[in-house]
Amino acid sequence: MRARHFYRLILGALAGILLLFTVSCSRDDEMTLEEAEALKAENQQGLLAGTIRKPGGVEPFAIGTSGGEWHSSVISDPKTFNLVVADSDGDSSAIINALLPDYLADYDPYSREWKPGSASFEIEIDEENDTMDVIFTLRDDLYWSLYDSDEKIKVTSDDVVFWYDEIYGNEELQLTAYSGQFMTMKDGSQRHIDIEKIDDRSFVFRYPRIVANPLLTSNMTFGPRFIYEPALREGGVEGLKNILSIDTDVKKLPSAGAWFLTEYTPGVRLVYEKNEDYFLKDDEGNTLPYFEKSINKIVPNMNTNFLLFKNGERDGYSVRAEDLDDLVNTPDRDYSIYDGGASMGSNFITFNQNPDGISGPQLEWFTQKEFRQAMSRLTNRERMVRQIYRGLGTPALHHYAVANPYYDEEIRNVYSYDPEKALELLASIGMERDETGTMRDKNGNAVVFDIITNTENNLRIDAATIFADECGKVGIKVNVKPMDFQKMVEMLTTTYDWDCLLLSLGSGNYWPTGGSNVWPTTGNLHLWNPLQEEPATEWEARVDYLYNEGSYTPDPVEAKKIWDEFQSILLEELPLYYLVYQNSFYAIRNKWENVYYDNLMGLQSEYLYLKAAE
Repeated sequence: MRARHFYRLILGALAGILLLFTVSCSRDDEMTLEEAEALKAENQQGLLAGTIRKPGGVEPFAIGTSGGEWHSSVISDPKTFNLVVADSDGDSSAIINALLPDYLADYDPYSREWKPGSASFEIEIDEENDTMDVIFTLRDDLYWSLYDSDEKIKVTSDDVVFWYDEIYGNEELQLTAYSGQFMTMKDGSQRHIDIEKIDDRSFVFRYPRIVANPLLTSNMTFGPRFIYEPALREGGVEGLKNILSIDTDVKKLPSAGAWFLTEYTPGVRLVYEKNEDYFLKDDEGNTLPYFEKSINKIVPNMNTNFLLFKNGERDGYSVRAEDLDDLVNTPDRDYSIYDGGASMGSNFITFNQNPDGISGPQLEWFTQKEFRQAMSRLTNRERMVRQIYRGLGTPALHHYAVANPYYDEEIRNVYSYDPEKALELLASIGMERDETGTMRDKNGNAVVFDIITNTENNLRIDAATIFADECGKVGIKVNVKPMDFQKMVEMLTTTYDWDCLLLSLGSGNYWPTGGSNVWPTTGNLHLWNPLQEEPATEWEARVDYLYNEGSYTPDPVEAKKIWDEFQSILLEELPLYYLVYQNSFYAIRNKWENVYYDNLMGLQSEYLYLKAAE
């Protein structure tokens, strides 16, 4: 066991790179590649043996008791408390969303069934006219509450209708949900999904065409109309954006969710306190979540977050692969580590094909599929798995995650790592290395470009660095440029002046229709060339068609034919390509009960409660 531990430490220090490690000068003591691979597997199994598999959906949550504080952290300060402004800032949105009502409907990934959320629902289909209605009825116990006040404002269908029509549906705002309100009809025209109030609690979404998953399309949450509507009426869009700035007293922010935000100290911490008016209850009528306060330090550095957990200043921690060995082998630890399995989402690399953002040789390179295919050939996913994720990950070569209903093992990215084939692809478009080893295009331009990613995520920086290193081996110079996330958002949505991007859009590929603002050419997150009036390429026009047809095909057999072609085109054209499905791990203090963790639902923290004192 000591020898195994010694080699595990060596492999950890070398970031999972398989080297021919020599323990002495004797040739007989050299480790062969096969032995190193076996040791790597043994190392992984040793680490996994120190974790727990306890997925959700297997057994019911126990009834808990209220009380206690949850200590965690966030990676950045909020930039605003305005939901409209925060639409393009994921960090700010995450902070504010804790105050919002639950989504109208809730999806159970274990049973694969839709269930009521903030509202119950029914679906009416008119096959003769090829239309459908989705009718929602809000719960009768939804309120906007104010901290330390008895004042309550009833949530009604007017709140939802206002938010759908005048916030999400505001053409001038162009929020991320805007494009999802439109459907492509059989004749190619665009029609809007309308919403109508029925009564104070009920409203209906009217679909001009039958769709495969209407609850996914119409599902939404919303903000407090009584604050946003007067601002819009009095000051228009600019007036709307000017309310609830970062200087707002957070205790005056209303909540219809699980929490009130009661303290914000810039650069220090955010504090939430339980909203007793929140509707979610356990089976005995106790309000969830069980813990009564959530204290979140503002710590932008991931290494510091790790140290906070190690020092007992955090109750839970999303474990990076590089932390796992340390956490597993800490003696007398007061926490357990849960293995959630392979993630459903992945970082990706994409190249700018937008003529409004870049020009010259870069635009010519990036718009050729052979170049993008060659870049995928130069992306050493196995090296990323070894070095970044310590072998605890899988190269992401499929468009859909395994949990997606239309995942197909046979439909994969065939342009996996192979530098020689990358050189062949580059040569096919006139790119060759000169006598100095520099890759040049057919016009003699050196092949040089920047890759951007966010400074807060060292794993993405590491992946970008590996990609740049592999490109450098064939004479392509890639400059890794980490930057502030908000600056990246501006470049992606406003200025478009970027070359190459490494990022993630979460696990949206669980649903075939996920990414309604990414895959269609009209989408504002069609990253490589957004908001197109007409598809710039034939393949994008075909993807538009397939995306819409798949969305409107309820028959799973017919739908699979459509989604198979959809995936195949994207995996051939590679407007973006995925990197690694990393194994996810979560560490949590042993003082908490009701702990379940997996990659379908994550940690359902609302059910956590403190163990009784022994």
